[in-house]
Amino acid sequence: MLYQQDQTFDKLNHSITPLAKGEYEKCVFKNSDLSNSDLTEFKFIDCQFIACNVSLAKLLRTTLRDVTFKECKLLGLHFDKCNEFGLSLGFEDCNLNHSSFYKTKIKKTVFKNTQLHEVDFTECDLSVAVFDNCDLLHAKFDNTLLEKTDLRSAFNYSINPDSNRIKKARFSLSGVIGLLDKYDIDIER
Repeated sequence: MLYQQDQTFDKLNHSITPLAKGEYEKCVFKNSDLSNSDLTEFKFIDCQFIACNVSLAKLLRTTLRDVTFKECKLLGLHFDKCNEFGLSLGFEDCNLNHSSFYKTKIKKTVFKNTQLHEVDFTECDLSVAVFDNCDLLHAKFDNTLLEKTDLRSAFNYSINPDSNRIKKARFSLSGVIGLLDKYDIDIER
């Protein structure tokens, strides 16, 4: 299996020149198109993806350990299919719409200025995670562990306190409305 370390991949187009299957450590991927690629059993350790499109990539048993995504398009990704050992991610200025974190353990994950429309967090462990200025429109939270999670600047979320663990989670006063959606009541601002 190929091993790459401390490499920068700029303007890579996976459909023209496929990324070789292997282990990538401390690598940077910039302005690259990895959309619809098969990243099955690839290993990315301590890597950065900057301004990349990874939408609809296949992540079966993919290792993502200490991986950060900045200004990336990550539509429809199934992080729930990744290798769960050491799964550690960070997102800034990304679009993660229609992605799935079903049953993943991603404690302390930071989502910053990120769009998360219709993302599935069912049975996910998001304890101590941070959603800093994130749009969670129609994101699904069901039996989700949100203990000590910071949602103070997140918006458009709907979280049922009866079917999620929210002990010590942090919300803004205006965001508390997202905890009352199940009651179908009108609240005037």
